[in-house]
Formats: sequence, C-alpha cells, structure tokens
Amino acid sequence: MPNAYQGPDPTKIRNMFRDISPGYDRANTVLSGGIHHLWRRRAVRVSGAKNGDAILDCATGTGDLAIAFKKRVGAGRVVGTDFVPEMIELARRKSTSIEFDVADVTALPFEANTFDVASISFGIRNVGDPRKGIAELARVVKPGGRVIILEFGQPRGRLFSAFYDLYRKRILPRLGGVLTGNRDAYDYLESSTARFPSGEDFAAMMRESASFSSVTYEPLTFGIAWLYRGVK
Repeated sequence: MPNAYQGPDPTKIRNMFRDISPGYDRANTVLSGGIHHLWRRRAVRVSGAKNGDAILDCATGTGDLAIAFKKRVGAGRVVGTDFVPEMIELARRKSTSIEFDVADVTALPFEANTFDVASISFGIRNVGDPRKGIAELARVVKPGGRVIILEFGQPRGRLFSAFYDLYRKRILPRLGGVLTGNRDAYDYLESSTARFPSGEDFAAMMRESASFSSVTYEPLTFGIAWLYRGVK
C-alpha cells in the first residue's frame, strides 16, 4: 500500500550517487540496453511540452531528461536540479543552454505556479519523503501544468516478470558494480525497485500528495518502468 512506503536516508543516497557519478551514464546505457533514452522521449511527448514552455527537471542526474525537454521547447526555459553536486557538474558539461543547479526536490527554491511541466525520472523512489517531493513538484507548476514522473516498477506478466526478476537480482548488481566500482549501490537500486509502489498504488500516492485534477499512468516495456502524468 502507498501509505506504508518510507523513503531512504537522504545522506546515504547523496553519498551513493556521488560515488557512482563517474560511471553513471555508461552504466545506465549498458544496464538498460539503451532503452532508458526511449522512455525519456516518451515522457517528453506525454508531458505535452511545447515550444517556449518553462520546464523543471528534478533529480536530473547528468541531465538527460532536461536535455530532451530542451530539444522540445526550443527557446523555452529549462532548469535541471539535483541534490548531488557531482551529478550537476557532469550535467553542466553536457549542455550550456540549461540552468543546472543543486536543489532538493522536497524543498524547491522556486515560487509557486512557475513552470509548465515539472518532472523527475528514476528519482522519486530515492527521495526520503516522496509525498513531499510530489507536493513540491505540483506546487511549482502553473494551474493546468503537468507533473511527469518516470520510475521503475514491477512487470505484470508472469513469464516476463520471472525473467526480469532473474536479471534484476542476479545480473544487474554485479554488472553495475563492474561498471561503477560500487556494487552496494546497485544492490540498493535493485531492492528499492522491488519495494517501491507502481501502477495504481503509486498513482494513489500522487493523489494523496497533491491536488491533481487527473492522474494517468502507463507501463513501459512490459512494466519495467512506469510513466505517470498528474495535471494540476
């Protein structure tokens, strides 16, 4: 149930992502077979972002989703935030046309009703208080604005779920450890994915956390990832 979920210790998460930041992009591409880029493109399409819009991408990591949004909105403003300074430094190297700053999604330094879209990809399960993070995302978007959340989940099909569980438990931590030098980080990422609510359970968490006029969601790649859209 959504109410039962408690997020991890933020200090441990910050230290973990600091340690794996040098190999983060390569690990993402190898471990997902490059599919994570397709998921982010889908998130941009579902967001309804258009030329000139203002976008906030939280837990931006090295900036991949923020960069995808920038391609969509053109001259529009795109801001990427992360509470890991080492990740922000890597993001700044990728793009000079995006405002990358250090910030915590649970205490965003922006006024209410500022952005057309606020997003977070593969980060909400790592937030100490995910409900507060969702509430902040909703606070900073304009009325009618969209909150876009992309997160791992649990596949629904029995056969594919069994195959994915084998990969997630046995292969992913080992390979992630080889690619980044920190197997413990990928043991955590594997276990957090298994525990985190997905589908309707996470949609219910969104509804409890902020006043959305609608919350919709869809599974991606048989439910390995889920894409959520909340309209303020």
